[in-house]
Formats: sequence, C-alpha cells, structure tokens
Amino acid sequence: MWSYSFEVPSLIILCIVSLFYYGRPRIPIRKNRAFLLMVFSEVVTIILDMSATIADNQYVAYPVFLVNVLNMLYFEAYFVRAYVMYLFAASVLKGAPNDRVLTRNLIALPLYFGLFMAFLSAVAGSQRFPYVIYYVDRSGYHEGLLYDLLYVIGFFYILVALVTLFLFRKSLRRKREKYGILLYNLLIAVALVVRLSWPQYLIMDTIVLMAILIVFLAFENPEFYLDSRGNVFNRMGLSQHLEENIDSLRHFAVGMVIRNYDDIRDIYGSAQMEEGLALISRYLKQLFPRELIFYCRNGRYVIMIHPELRPVLEDKRLQIEERFSRPWKSQNAELYLSVAFATFEELRDVHSPEIMMSTMMRTLEMVGKTDTSEPFVVDEKNLHQAEKEKAIRQCIEKAIEEDGFELYLQPIVEGKTEKMIGAEALSRIRDAEGKIIMPGDFIPVAENTGRINELGELVFERACRFIQEEGLEKLGLSWINVNLSPVQFLRTDLAERFSAIVQKYGVNPAQIHLEITEEVMIDERFLQRQITSLCEKGFQFVLDDYGTGYSNLARLKRCPFINIKLDMSIVRDYCKEPDDILPNMIQAFKHMGFSVTAEGVENAEMVEAMRKIECDFLQGYHYAKPVPARELAQRIVSWGRG
Repeated sequence: MWSYSFEVPSLIILCIVSLFYYGRPRIPIRKNRAFLLMVFSEVVTIILDMSATIADNQYVAYPVFLVNVLNMLYFEAYFVRAYVMYLFAASVLKGAPNDRVLTRNLIALPLYFGLFMAFLSAVAGSQRFPYVIYYVDRSGYHEGLLYDLLYVIGFFYILVALVTLFLFRKSLRRKREKYGILLYNLLIAVALVVRLSWPQYLIMDTIVLMAILIVFLAFENPEFYLDSRGNVFNRMGLSQHLEENIDSLRHFAVGMVIRNYDDIRDIYGSAQMEEGLALISRYLKQLFPRELIFYCRNGRYVIMIHPELRPVLEDKRLQIEERFSRPWKSQNAELYLSVAFATFEELRDVHSPEIMMSTMMRTLEMVGKTDTSEPFVVDEKNLHQAEKEKAIRQCIEKAIEEDGFELYLQPIVEGKTEKMIGAEALSRIRDAEGKIIMPGDFIPVAENTGRINELGELVFERACRFIQEEGLEKLGLSWINVNLSPVQFLRTDLAERFSAIVQKYGVNPAQIHLEITEEVMIDERFLQRQITSLCEKGFQFVLDDYGTGYSNLARLKRCPFINIKLDMSIVRDYCKEPDDILPNMIQAFKHMGFSVTAEGVENAEMVEAMRKIECDFLQGYHYAKPVPARELAQRIVSWGRG
C-alpha cells in the first residue's frame, strides 16, 4: 500500500504559488515559459501520481485497463517532468546545449526512451514479459525489471543540468542564480534518493515542490522585474527582454523621459516624485494596455509598440503631451512636469542587447536635457556609435589588464628662447588592428565606465618611470605635466597614492606638474583641500584649458597654481582677431604670480603673436606633435636644445 497524504498539501501549495505568479505581469521570455511548463508538469504529475496510487491501492474496484492507463500516464508525466527540470536550467544559461538542435535532440533521447518504455509497459508488460517499467494484471500493479529506469533518467537530467551550469556559469550575473540552479537540482536528487529508499511514501513530489519554490525565489519572483510604483516593468526587465527578444525591436520602441529629472526631483523631493511616477506609470498602462512598458530609473520609460499601433502612435504621443500640460495630482503630490520622446526605428538584430540598452538609456538621458518638441529618432548611425564605444571599452579593459597603454609626450618650449623646457604626458591605446585610438575617443568612455582612475594612475606611473630611466636633467627638461581627470581628482586617497608612486621610482615630486581643468573648481572647498594635500607631498599644479569653464580671477587667486594654460580656442581667436582682452588677462595672471602657457600654437605667426603678449611657454604642432616618450628622448637633441 502507498500513502499519498503528502500529495494533497503539496498540490494546494503549488496552486497558491501558481495563482500568485499568474496574477502578476510577466515578461514573455524563455525562462518564464520554462517555469510555467515546470509548474504545469508538476501539477499533472501530482494528480496522476495520486490517481494511479488510488487505482493501485484499490485495483479490485477498477478495470485493469484503467489502472494500466493511469500508471502509464503517470510514468510519462514523471519522465517529462525530469526533462522539464533540466530544461529550466538550459533556458537560464546562455549558450547552453539546448540552443543547438542536434544537442537538444541528443539530450532528449532518454526522455523519448522513457516515454516509449512507459507505453510499452502498458501495452506489453506482463508476468511473462517483465522487461518493462511496470505491468498490471488481475493481481494488481507490479514493478518490472526496468523499474530503475526512473532513477537512471532522473539522475541523468540532474547530471546534465549541473554540467551545463558548470560550463556556462559565467553567463549568470548573480550568485543567487548560480546557487538556485545548484540547489534545486540537488533537491531533486534528494527526492530521487528518498523515493528509492522509501517507495511506499509519496514524498518525492513534495521535495520537488521545494525545488520549484527555490526556482521561484531565485528566478521567477515577478517583483524582480516589476517597478514598485506601478504595474510596469523595470530596467532589469528591459535588459532581459532585449537579451532574448531582440528581434522584436524590428517592431517599434518608444522612449519617454521627464525633462531635467534630477533638478525636478530636487525641487519636489523624493516622496512627491515617487507618487508622481506611480501616477505616470498607471496612466501609460491605461494608454498602452497591451504593450510592454519599462521604467528605467531617472524618469525614463521605454514602451515596446506592436506594429499595428504605429499609425496612431503620433496621436498617442500628443495625448501624453496634453496630459503633461496639466499637473499630476494625488493626495500628497502636485507636480508640473514636461517630457521628451525618442523613437527607435526598426532596429536590426545585428546589434547586441547591450548596445541596444546603452543606446536607449544614453539617448533618453540626452533628450531629457533638451527643449525640442519633436521626438529624437535613433537610427543605425547611433547604434554604430555605441558599437564603436563598446569596442573602445574592450580596448581599454585589455590595455589595463595587459599594461598596453603607451606614454606619449608633447614638448613645451620657453617663449623667449623657444628652447624645450618641459613636456606634457599623454596616453595612447591601440585597437584590435593596432591603430591608435585618440584620447578624445577613449577618455570619455573611460570616465563613463569608471576606469579613468586606473588609466590616470598608469599614465602617472609611466611618467615617473620615464623620469627615473631617462633623467630630466640629462634631457634638459625641468618638468613633465600629467593630466588629472575630474573623476580622478575626486579620489580622497590621491595624495597618498601619488606619493607612494614617486617614492617607488625615486622621483622628485616637483618634477611633475599636475594639470587640472576648470571643471574641478565647482566645489571650491574640496578643491582647496585636495590641492593642499597634494602640495604638501611636493606636487605643483597647473590650470589646464583656461577659458572653457567656471574659474574667475578671484577664485584663481585663492589657488596655488604655478601656471595657467590658455585653451587653444582662446589662442586661435586672438590670433585671428587681436584685441586687448587676452594681453590684459595675461598681465593680470603675471601680477598674481602665475606663468602662462599658450596651447595650440600651430605656425610661426601664432608663435610671434604669443611672444608679443608675453606668454612664458608655448605648446603646439608648430614645435611637435605628441610622440612616444622614448622617441622624444632620442630626438630631443635635434629639436634645438641649443
């Protein structure tokens, strides 16, 4: 006799989980479909297990045919469930074997064999032919000689799932997902052992239910992909949708962003803004009831539009603009907002989901700072730019990992004698084909990806190594300028790190001038504190690109700069149309104790103009383009050191 007392509560719990899951919005992706199949197969297996057990326990009361069919259906459901449990792991792991037809069919062979043997057991199983899983006769249900096939196939799919996890574990970005797959498969293994040890108790389905609950908690909780403010999906949901359904972008995607979101949030406060976003999300859900809507933080929405809505899309946009012309009111909030739009036109699937996602987010951030009323159209050109930035990002990563940055130097000469007195350190990296990537291309990418600190420190260390190996005095140079990015300047341990590097190479800090731009001068209190800590370590500061930012003479007077570098745009403007402004400015700098460097000097006429207004130092292509540091050391004698 078999006891099925565990089956009824297991079925009830499974139904409750299913109702909760079905009651929340879901993204149409493969793993969600696999989970639904997992739940369905477990429900069917439990029901058939109970039905077959009742028929087996009371076989006298039922026709042999019915008992036979119920057992066949149960074993077939059992084999399907074993395969579906593996299938979920394959659906989560990118590049898993199930993505290839041949491998998928090979892995499914045990399933097909199990289904065939269950059918054969019902058709031909008997005391005379016991080479089956089971057979039923007038004396009731009997195990066949191949009954252990249940365990062989069950453990086979557990093993395949675990091997797949090991091989493709890097495709999972979260530890809970890796542990989730491992744990639910181990639980199924425990269930098989329990069934093998105590076959009279139908506990296996209860343990499998625990495995399904682990899958739900690790992967399928709808709250993972839902924004908390309304029944719209979040950025993680959009990322998952793009990864699996990138072809759907052939349809249409519309982006909407609240203009100047950060400033607006500061004005209204977090609480009111959260209520406003909830109102907006509900409104969009009403306007697009059948479409997938994603809220991607910072006031950004992305809506996946079905092609049939394209003719009325402009009307929908005008409806949204009309709604935003009125305040968003709730019991605790009243917000006046405006929005901008972007459309993503029939984007081809040759681009990666990562490129799609980054392009969407960057575009919405950009249009959110504009006042244009027309939607910004994102096309292949924008995506190719994102592809280029991705390639640059990979080159940066490779250069950091393999120490692939190259140190270049551009000479700085004295204005009066035109003799080289210093140089500016610049970094260069190469692409996959060995071509130079210019700083204007890779530095913004390094700043956006957070690698600018490592890059800046590498350049600083390379400059120190160059000074140690070549000797500035031997080259007739007094200093080397090294640029600090605004992001790097924010490091609170910058003075300690730079001091440790100069000590490592035995370099005098006074031989390195740190260039900062006017952008870092916004927070004057932090600026003073950071400069003071570095000056105490022996470093000196140069203000780079003067005339493009926030500084004024009063603020400059409070900063211990030794040199002001005029931005090349100011130099060029003066050379085209001379006036009294720049000469007077230079005299003011000199009166304050600053020397002056003119950047972007490209010809003899510009040299003469800058010398007349008493610029102390000159830098530009007229003297030399940036060249590899070793090359500069070799050629320095021929550049007129006198």
